[in-house]
Amino acid sequence: MRIDILTGFPGLFQGPLTESIIGRAVRNGKVEIHLHDLRDYTHDRHRTIDDTPYGGGAGMILKPEPIFECMDALFAERSYDEVILTTPAGLRYTQDEAKRLSLLNAVAIICGRYKGVDERVREALVTREISIGDYVLTGGELAGMVIIDTVVRLLPGVVGDGESILSDSFMENELDCGYYTRPAEYRGMKVPEVLLSGNHAEIARWRAAQSARRTLERRPDLFGERGKTT
Repeated sequence: MRIDILTGFPGLFQGPLTESIIGRAVRNGKVEIHLHDLRDYTHDRHRTIDDTPYGGGAGMILKPEPIFECMDALFAERSYDEVILTTPAGLRYTQDEAKRLSLLNAVAIICGRYKGVDERVREALVTREISIGDYVLTGGELAGMVIIDTVVRLLPGVVGDGESILSDSFMENELDCGYYTRPAEYRGMKVPEVLLSGNHAEIARWRAAQSARRTLERRPDLFGERGKTT
């Protein structure tokens, strides 16, 4: 899989893309991630990527030229299954969407900034707008990192124990259950006996019940989303 990121602040990605699972996936050739500085596609000495909005109002708008020119250069080399814009106005991001994106070959992510992007970018380039939550970030770079992390960990061979992914929260529109590890008793708190029994069928039933209970208590809305796809 290839992911191209368009941003005016590429330095924000340096740590997340070189550490932990993502960094290892890149080094092992499981995914290609390329950063593109929008300032490299400007034509003024100040390398300006934003301007005031027509019609007035507060805030600055990402200019269309750097984004279009960067995408022109990318389109000249390959096609993209999705061109994503990170924006509070986008569709709510879910695990189902992460699974869908992980099956694609090439994705470009345009990181929103300031008050937003010139609407012509949305109209001519963007195929998917994504929001990671009902709040506003300083910029879409953090949302881009979230998308990358959730997608890359689903790629084959990225997570060492692939089976562990299958029980993650939201994989089946349920929250995952709680887990315990050694020691079996700590400060008077004991691990549930069923987990020490060695009875795998009973353990599976216990975990399923705990998962359902946690989901009902914390996210009952998820039960109504079973079977839905993004």
